[in-house]
Amino acid sequence: MDYVNVPTTVFTPLEYGAVGLTEEEAQKEFGAENVSTFHTKFKPLEWNVNKMTANGDRVCYVKVIVHKFDQNRVVGYHICAPNAGEITQGVAMAIKCGMTKKQMDSCVGIHPTVAEDSIGLEFTKEEHGEVEKSSC
Repeated sequence: MDYVNVPTTVFTPLEYGAVGLTEEEAQKEFGAENVSTFHTKFKPLEWNVNKMTANGDRVCYVKVIVHKFDQNRVVGYHICAPNAGEITQGVAMAIKCGMTKKQMDSCVGIHPTVAEDSIGLEFTKEEHGEVEKSSC
């Protein structure tokens, strides 16, 4: 058994999924100056179109942690959203294969899905602080 990059999910009403390093672990391992954390807050389209399941002011969150000086290799992925476990499983396979941020962004996001919010993240915590997606 290879215990590196084991995906995990917490099956709460709003699921949390993670694979790879946390921000803190990546900064400790590679140096804070060598890590970027791409992220966004968003609302799934299903929350906007289905008034029966509307979730008020709740938001989802995704972040992708990269090692800047290793071709922006993805070293961590975290998501708090519906179906986070399903999404994290796919991302875990890609991380296991050494996926870079450029490769991740070159994928076409399936619209309208929660997973598409992981593709094409532009803003980092280091440069822009808090970021919230305005619409799908």
